[in-house]
Amino acid sequence: MQQSHFSHGGRLAGFPARRLWLAAVAAGLLATAGLATQSAEAACANVRIVVPFPAGGPADQLARTLSHGLQQRHANVPYIVDDKPGANGNIGIDAVRRAAGDGCTLLVVPAGNLTINPTLFPALSYQVERDFRPVSLLASSPNVLAVHPSVKANSVQELIRLARQSAQAGTPLGYASPGVGSGLHLAGELFRHKAGVTLMHVPYKGTTQALNDVVGGQVPVLLGTWPTLAPFIQSGKLRALAVTQSKRSPAAPGVPSLAEQGVAGIDVSSWYALLVPRATPAAAVDGLAAEVRALLGTAAVRTELQRQGMEPVASTPDALAARIREETAAWAKLIREYDIKAE
Repeated sequence: MQQSHFSHGGRLAGFPARRLWLAAVAAGLLATAGLATQSAEAACANVRIVVPFPAGGPADQLARTLSHGLQQRHANVPYIVDDKPGANGNIGIDAVRRAAGDGCTLLVVPAGNLTINPTLFPALSYQVERDFRPVSLLASSPNVLAVHPSVKANSVQELIRLARQSAQAGTPLGYASPGVGSGLHLAGELFRHKAGVTLMHVPYKGTTQALNDVVGGQVPVLLGTWPTLAPFIQSGKLRALAVTQSKRSPAAPGVPSLAEQGVAGIDVSSWYALLVPRATPAAAVDGLAAEVRALLGTAAVRTELQRQGMEPVASTPDALAARIREETAAWAKLIREYDIKAE
């Protein structure tokens, strides 16, 4: 398949110098456009930022960074991160679909739920274009192919040989992902096909659960985002073999790419976006998008996200809508070509 590029797969740890960080964010936002009119803001007892995955994962951490920043701009309205996991994110997304378009409910969501699930799960309760308004891209990060330290593979080629030996013995290696239809699941399937190996997909209900079982040795291989895996890789609890990209990532310069280890044609990163219910007025969407762009442009937020292993990537609502359409078509082609089914 001639597809060279796809972009995607607890509580946020205490910020260093937390008060200084909040003060810097506040200063950066004072000169920006408001989220909405004062009357619209007053209508919200609180603003919920829904994350359709368990607490502790990268989407949750990103939402908490966003919440802290917006809270400083709108001190009279609490910004609450509301984790609603289940069904690979579909439960939380459906909750936002059913919410009023009054500016009081926001959605922070990984790319896979917007660009992969509509093809993999044709009976979804939501349709992205019909039910949501895109607001802005938020951040991106590299995905990492990693193994438990007990796995006798220090490179991608060694993992490929081990996978073939295990398959021949009737015990195929399993790889964990945050769930069926996630960008990390599809990255695993793409790797499996490009490398010509048999791997057994082991889906979980979120990143944290998948990570716990791989660190615990229950599953040997993991596809995960760099922000989540980095502490475990640095402590030796996991071994990073590659980033699932055509070249190395600035976030993880010491981890070789798949391409430089002989597996070409894969360029899959994780990205996250902000959406709102479709009924939200366009003026409110534009105001929120401008404010998010200003927030992501502050040095304090950029530094914090880079510390998490993410790179801020803001956009206009129209640019995000175009990206969703483009990548939905690309993933649909891959899913059909490789006959990938929801398990």
